[in-house]
Amino acid sequence: MSSRALAFLVPAIVILAFWLMSRWEARQGHDPTHKSFFERNGTVLGIAFVGLVAFWTLFLVTLPYLYMVVESFHPRLPPAKRGGPEDIATIAQYTSFFVNPTDGAWNTTHMYAFVYTIVVSAAVTFINLCICYPLAYYMAQSGTTQKVRLLMLGLIVPYWVNEILRAFSIRLLLASKGLINQGLMGIGITDAPIDFLGNNTGMWVGLSYANLLIMIFPLYNAIESLDKNQIEAARDLGAPWWKIHRDVVIPYAKPGIASGCTMVFMLAAGSLAAPLFLGGPRTLWFTSIVYDFFFQAFNWPRGSAYAFILLAACIAFVMFMLRLFKVKLGEAIR
Repeated sequence: MSSRALAFLVPAIVILAFWLMSRWEARQGHDPTHKSFFERNGTVLGIAFVGLVAFWTLFLVTLPYLYMVVESFHPRLPPAKRGGPEDIATIAQYTSFFVNPTDGAWNTTHMYAFVYTIVVSAAVTFINLCICYPLAYYMAQSGTTQKVRLLMLGLIVPYWVNEILRAFSIRLLLASKGLINQGLMGIGITDAPIDFLGNNTGMWVGLSYANLLIMIFPLYNAIESLDKNQIEAARDLGAPWWKIHRDVVIPYAKPGIASGCTMVFMLAAGSLAAPLFLGGPRTLWFTSIVYDFFFQAFNWPRGSAYAFILLAACIAFVMFMLRLFKVKLGEAIR
């Protein structure tokens, strides 16, 4: 894209976003107690916010994905032949996901890696939901202010450490001579070390731990706004605890549940550090295959096609979660 086109496109995006924001505010009515976005932030600061969001959306989200999609329909050619007569649109990069281009056989390796990645990511999402829901409920409805602050601090502080360092620390804990195995053998529970890394236990732990905050914050925000009187009323009417959660808390927290599940799934499916450092020797993660196509084989068209396939699967999962919880997209992201 030329600099002249960018010079025209950026102001156009900002003006369009400004106009859409103004039209949206105009449709909200003229409630005197409601201040518009630009009344709250000022015209200059409001335009700056809209411009930054437009810049972020255009250059860091939209254009990279568009380039990836366009690249996926190109054949693999050396740079000197790009744009030449051999550079024609093709779906060969997508068909290579199903049929191996070298021998024409079914590409079972990559298809298995894709299915395995999706299934494990969905399972990790469910595990995180089971872990984070009770904790989020306690923090939002039952815990004292001091205990909530301590819990929040205990959750946030470990994430000050880089993700790769956290993965290595988990690997040291779960290694054959790591702290956990040494402790289990020391107290006589096991006679030999357990191969946590070889059987992918480390990968499951790493993926679950890496996304705890992503799940707990939407749940906490949703449950915290629930009126405690509703819970007390259900208790006074004799409802057991599981009915209170089933009929009162969970229906109210559906937007937070849907938001947390979709974000955890997408981050888990696109994770690289945990499967790479904590997976077993036979673990084949789909994101690692995409990484290898880009940075090992330098086959950008095929890597782009595989990345788009993974993106399409993540979008389908998001739509499924919204449909499952009967939540609109706007409710899940607010």
